[in-house]
Amino acid sequence: MKKLSLKELNRVNVEVFKSQPKAPIVLVLDNVRSGLNVGSAFRTSDAFALEKIYLCGITSKPPHREILKTAIGATESMDWVYFDNTLEAVEKLKKDGFKVIAVEQARESCSLQEVENQTFTKTALVFGNEVSGVKDEVMKEVDACVEVPQFGTKHSLNISVCVGVVVWEFFRYWKYKN
Repeated sequence: MKKLSLKELNRVNVEVFKSQPKAPIVLVLDNVRSGLNVGSAFRTSDAFALEKIYLCGITSKPPHREILKTAIGATESMDWVYFDNTLEAVEKLKKDGFKVIAVEQARESCSLQEVENQTFTKTALVFGNEVSGVKDEVMKEVDACVEVPQFGTKHSLNISVCVGVVVWEFFRYWKYKN
């Protein structure tokens, strides 16, 4: 087995990426405190050609040093917008026809594998603060809630890992199941 070279990966440049069709998925980062986690969300969003990222509250914005460290250029390819308040972002997304889904451990959440039975059009995924999660006021306004099943001793995944897992599942259902 031989690894592919960067040239063999045949990735598009930023100009082509910006003009190509995007998956109808938006990430909403609700007060994510680590720039490294934000950068990772940018990189994952680029990998799956998501529509946009909404940065909310205390979530840092490019060109923050920690974001740039993990995004490795994805801040140039991904469209993003900043909102002071996550509720404003959720309201805009709903007005624009998105189904807003919190990624959180909650009484009414469904397990990620159950999402397979849904029909996907425009979806916004809300990821919360590393310590306190998605704000309660935001949870009251979302259309649904999904959580990643876990079987170990820890209470949660790091947000950068969670974004990768959840985005892949939603992208996969959108791209290959619809």
